[in-house]
Amino acid sequence: MRRIKKGDDVMVIAGKDKGKRGNVVRVYPNDRVIVENVNMAKRHVKPNPQRGIAGGIIEKEMPIQISNVAVYNPAIKKADRVGFRVLEDGRKVRYFKSNNEVVDI
Repeated sequence: MRRIKKGDDVMVIAGKDKGKRGNVVRVYPNDRVIVENVNMAKRHVKPNPQRGIAGGIIEKEMPIQISNVAVYNPAIKKADRVGFRVLEDGRKVRYFKSNNEVVDI
């Protein structure tokens, strides 16, 4: 089980986009994540009529190191560390370290 999953609301805690929030779009196996509207880069794309792609300069999200993001805790309105806990019914869940609330419901 990973500390950060697809669909999590995260906050960037280091780098040029520090302080920005967004949802995780994709998690790569090499400890990188893509967060929407974070780490944007301009990419020059050739047109491809068969695929219906127009050429030009597009902006797209690039991967960011997973250690530079933390899960956003809405209770304290800050980024928070995540731990793991096994519930009474045997499920393994993530919880916020600051207030012991369960992330996964």
